[in-house]
Amino acid sequence: VSKNAIPPHCFNRSLLRSFSYVLFDLTLSFLPYHIATSYFHLLPHPLLPYISWPIYWILQGCMLTSVWIIAHECGHHAFSDYQIVDNVVGLVLPTALLVLYFSRKYSHRRNHSIDIGSMERDEVFVPKPKSNMPWYNNYFNNTPGRLLVILVTLTVGWPLYLAFNISGQEYDRFTCHYDPNGPIFSNWERLQVHISDLGIMSAIYVLYKIVKAKGDYGVLNKVFHTHVVHHLFSTMPHYHAMEATNVLKPILGEYYSVDATPIWKALWREARECLFIEPDEDGAQNDVFWYRNKF
Repeated sequence: VSKNAIPPHCFNRSLLRSFSYVLFDLTLSFLPYHIATSYFHLLPHPLLPYISWPIYWILQGCMLTSVWIIAHECGHHAFSDYQIVDNVVGLVLPTALLVLYFSRKYSHRRNHSIDIGSMERDEVFVPKPKSNMPWYNNYFNNTPGRLLVILVTLTVGWPLYLAFNISGQEYDRFTCHYDPNGPIFSNWERLQVHISDLGIMSAIYVLYKIVKAKGDYGVLNKVFHTHVVHHLFSTMPHYHAMEATNVLKPILGEYYSVDATPIWKALWREARECLFIEPDEDGAQNDVFWYRNKF
């Protein structure tokens, strides 16, 4: 894809504009928090809080994802022209969400290199060969099992990836994003991994103090579809991504793919079909692998 086809201003990183998104997203996140903590306990029926809190969790989770996306931008040096600013903002925002910044930044770098999609060198989203599938997966290849897999993936999948490298690249020893001496990181990255760990411990302490004091998608498609251009030009600020995407669509033509499957159907399809990889059965394309739903 020709970089020259995209208007040059799309690659300009505005410090003021980037911080305006930080302020906007934090404000949107604070409002439901204020409503939940100030008024949920005043609801007239005792069952209403049990209904209101799960709704709050879902809405707040979506809103705080936008904060995480800004931290993701910082990791790619797409937030500003200053690396120190990107690292400070990138450390503070995800740490408040209990997400490691530097550790994730360095493991994620291979997702934007020539190693992407490589079974041996990619760091994330590595599918398992059929021969490596654990025996107990046979018992999850049914409707209740798939529902359980979806539930676990959407609730604890991310923490399990950070803590145990679930779905990541396999190494010959225990691998963890919290371990500065782990095989994921190089020697010059280990100090910053320590900083990420200290940040997480500080955030946990702050949350503990807050709890002690307090007691107890639709339009999103417009954002998510811009991730294609992000993988072509990862330093481009996210607020230029839609404009650049519109420029690239006619250039990419048939190579710009959009799956309009509703999210609930897509989740079920992935849980049912994306289980392992094996060579194409007819052998016509020996270098192509396909997902097969069979044991």
